[in-house]
Amino acid sequence: HMEVLYDLDTEATAKAAELGLPVRRSATVGDAPRFAAAVRDLVLERAASERGRAVERCALGSLGPSHDLCPVGCCPARAPKPAAAGADSPYIT
Repeated sequence: HMEVLYDLDTEATAKAAELGLPVRRSATVGDAPRFAAAVRDLVLERAASERGRAVERCALGSLGPSHDLCPVGCCPARAPKPAAAGADSPYIT
């Protein structure tokens, strides 16, 4: 995204120079084929799930796949708030 490039390459670099701090840009995934394939797989998996199909969830590590929507109380906040996309969200009907 061009706005991110501007933020990092122009504004943040100028601010770092103003403060006398060194700047080094980290590489991004860009259009790496493995990254694009992983995003594609996740989108297709979610689309199949939304259509009611049984899908085998992709997961790495020993914890297995997680949920698609945060259950109520999943992400504790400092003050009580609805879950971002959980059952208590005003956007879920």
